[in-house]
Amino acid sequence: MTESVLETPRAKYEQNINAADFTRTIEGDSVKFYVLTNANGMEVTFTNYGQRLVSLYVPDRDGKFDDVVLGFDNLEDYRAKKNFFGAVIGRYGNRIAKGKFTLDNKTYDLAINNNENHLHGGLVGFESVVWKVDDHTDNSISFSRVSPDMEEGYPGNLDVKVSYILTDDNALQINYEARTDKPTYVNLTNHSFFNLKGEGEGTVNDHIVILNADKFTPVDSGLIPTGELMNVAGTPFDFRTPKAIGKDIEVDFDQLKLGNGYDHNFVLNEVPKNREGLTFAAKVVEPNSGRTLEVYTSEPGVQFYGGNFLNGSDLGKSGKPYVRRGSFCLETQHFPDSPNHPEFPSTRLEPGETYISYCTYKFGVTEN
Repeated sequence: MTESVLETPRAKYEQNINAADFTRTIEGDSVKFYVLTNANGMEVTFTNYGQRLVSLYVPDRDGKFDDVVLGFDNLEDYRAKKNFFGAVIGRYGNRIAKGKFTLDNKTYDLAINNNENHLHGGLVGFESVVWKVDDHTDNSISFSRVSPDMEEGYPGNLDVKVSYILTDDNALQINYEARTDKPTYVNLTNHSFFNLKGEGEGTVNDHIVILNADKFTPVDSGLIPTGELMNVAGTPFDFRTPKAIGKDIEVDFDQLKLGNGYDHNFVLNEVPKNREGLTFAAKVVEPNSGRTLEVYTSEPGVQFYGGNFLNGSDLGKSGKPYVRRGSFCLETQHFPDSPNHPEFPSTRLEPGETYISYCTYKFGVTEN
């Protein structure tokens, strides 16, 4: 009698990704590919280059799994193209006006990489460096790195740790910590681009969104906050009740014109909170697949971005172009340009303090 051999089930990511294409050495640092799974068949993959979330497979209402985040199938495309797909963002998520801030009467000049402004940490932000992997289990991974004093213009040696846990209730929990040896500013976030139909499957204009925010921070022509907190009531920015992303996107409204669509920070209401004490920030529903995404955070704001600057030139993991408004981002954060707006919640971090931030992306499905 011949003994039967059971084949190991093929990982979902393997239909579009070869892990070997993420394995190499960059300036002496080892880059590898990492996989997280849960009991329900969810699958999340990472590279420690830029601490990027490469793929995220979640089921629809019929149990069919699709990859719902944008990204590439090899390391070189992440390195060659200036993008933020799936990356950790630091030291400062979002924009700082003119790339300048003053701290204890000293003015610091940051790297300029977004017209005349500083965006997402600068020319070589956290998305473009290799991170150390401290721990990796079937459902969790932890990264760390010390950002040296004056990297991209920021003061202080910043010791950063970020961990991800994939739970059996289909939530991806992200925990950020940072410590400094000099006063500095910190605002970390994750920049995953979502399309709940599946990456590369057209626009997200039909996705239904709720944002738990009565106000948002309007911007100038450089997408820098004016300092005002504007009521969403009576504007295209009112997502307090469910609304399709595309419903009001062509309305004649100056803030939509300045952002080329939605690319704004929403000021989160303090309630409701989940059982972990995190504030409910947003919910997104994709009507056809039934997939849902809920976002919870300890942060005071969330950047809602509608993929306005995608243009079809990037081909994703499945070989499909990433078209304009083919994804959305929900980046939990302190407000943009906070170092230059003392009226905003502070992002200052002192020696001896610990920066802590939490974000949960929870996936589910609607009923038929």
